[in-house]
Amino acid sequence: MFVINNQPGQLIPVKVWLNDISQLEEECLQQALNLSKLPFAFRHIALMPDTHAGFGMPIGGVLAADNVVIPNAVGVDIGCGMCFAETDIPKTELTKEDLQHLVGQIMRNIPTGFNHHKSKQTSQALDSFVKQINAAEFYKPWELVKEIDSGYYQIGTLGGGNHFIEIQADERGMVCVMLHSGSRNFGLKIARHFNEVAKRLNEQWQSPVPKQYDLAFLPLDTPEGNAYMVWMDVALQFAMENRRKMMDIVMNALQKRRPGVRFSNTINAHHNYAALENHFGREVMVHRKGAIRARQGELGIIPGAMGTYSYIVEGLGNEESFHSCSHGAGRTMSRKKAVATIPVDKTMEDLKQLGVVLGKNKKGDISEESRFAYKDIDFVISQELDLIRPVKKLMTMAVIKG
Repeated sequence: MFVINNQPGQLIPVKVWLNDISQLEEECLQQALNLSKLPFAFRHIALMPDTHAGFGMPIGGVLAADNVVIPNAVGVDIGCGMCFAETDIPKTELTKEDLQHLVGQIMRNIPTGFNHHKSKQTSQALDSFVKQINAAEFYKPWELVKEIDSGYYQIGTLGGGNHFIEIQADERGMVCVMLHSGSRNFGLKIARHFNEVAKRLNEQWQSPVPKQYDLAFLPLDTPEGNAYMVWMDVALQFAMENRRKMMDIVMNALQKRRPGVRFSNTINAHHNYAALENHFGREVMVHRKGAIRARQGELGIIPGAMGTYSYIVEGLGNEESFHSCSHGAGRTMSRKKAVATIPVDKTMEDLKQLGVVLGKNKKGDISEESRFAYKDIDFVISQELDLIRPVKKLMTMAVIKG
C-alpha cells in the first residue's frame, strides 16, 4: 500500500493498495484526487487493488463522508454483488455433457442480457416497499413509483456486462456455484434519478464541489437525501432477492441432475452501496463502489475474470480500508477497447483450451469479458493480504453470460 498526499488541493490522503502510482491509470488517479478534495470527505480515500475509472468515483474505491450521500459514489447498479454456495458433488461426477445440460436448463429459466420475465414474478422486497410507499411520507416521484411494477418482471434475471453465473470447482475438487448481478434496470433508474436531483440541487446551492467531478451530493438531513437512502435500500433488498432467486434456480437444476445434492456455506453480499458505519470514532457514510465489506471474520467473494480463478476470503477488519477489500480482478481495458483489441475467436478458443463450457446467446461481444481485459486475480489478492485471508480458491467449469 502507498499513500498520495502531496497533490495540489488535497484535503485528505489517498491510500492505494498497490505497489506504486504507476499502476494507477490516469483517469482513476484524477478521480481519486477529486474525492480527496471534497469538503465532507473523512480521514482518507481508500483504493482497492482492482481499482479503475468509473463514473465520478473510481470502481474499487471507498469513501467515508460526513452527513452526505453521493449517488455516483454508490454507482448506477445499486446493490450489485455476489452470491455463492458450496455443494457436496465432486467435480469428477459432472461430465461435459452434464455441464452443457445444466447451462441450457439455467438459461431457459433465467433471462439474460436485456431480457426480462414475460410474466410477473413474486418479490418480497417490492411488496414490502409498496406498503411502505402507501404508509410513509417521503419523496416518491411518479417516474420511480411506476418502475416498481416493472421490477416484478426483472427479479430473477441476470443482466449483461460482467454479470455471470458460474459452475466452479474448489481446490478439493468439489463443485460450487457463484453468480454476479445487481438491481437491474430498477436500480439503474433510481441511481440516475437521484444523481440528476443532486446535480440540480448542488447548482442551486452553489456547491463547492466542481461540476466536472460528477460527484453531486445530497445531505442526509434533507428530504432528498433521506429519500435516496430509502430508495437505495429497496434497490439493495431487490438485488439481494434477485441473486437469491437465481441461486435457487441453479440449485434446482443441480438437484435434478444430481438428486440428493446438499448445499452449504451460502454467501450473498453487495459491493455497490452506502451505509452508516462507525470508523475512527465517528459515524460516517461509507460508500463502497466496487468494494466489499471485510470485517474481522466476515466472509466475502472476490471473483476473477471469466475462465480464471475466484476466491472466497475472510476479512481481517483492517480499519485503514474502512473494513473493505477488492470486489474482483479489475479491468485493464474498457469493454469497447476489449472488443476492438481481442478477437472473438481468440476469446472462444481460450475458453475451449481451458475446458470451460460457455452459455451465451450472442457471441459477438464476448471479448468484453475476456480474461485478457482484466488484471490477474492472484496479483490483486497478493496486494491486499493485510485486508483479507484467502480461504477458498475456485476455477471456472462453466459460465453463463448475458
